[in-house]
Amino acid sequence: MMSIEELRAKFLKAYANLPVPERSQIIAIIDNEPYSWNAANTEVDNNTKLGQKILKKMELLGIL
Repeated sequence: MMSIEELRAKFLKAYANLPVPERSQIIAIIDNEPYSWNAANTEVDNNTKLGQKILKKMELLGIL
């Protein structure tokens, strides 16, 4: 498993390369709540616990 900082760096690179329309797509469901790339970006940028959960879920799903 990668560290949170490595996952964060991979996420930010992937997000930056996504076409704007794709950023509204759901990428993870955490605690029965769906999160899009945009919502995940806000959480990751603010370095929240939810952002860390999203990064770990994305790694498990093979997105990162």
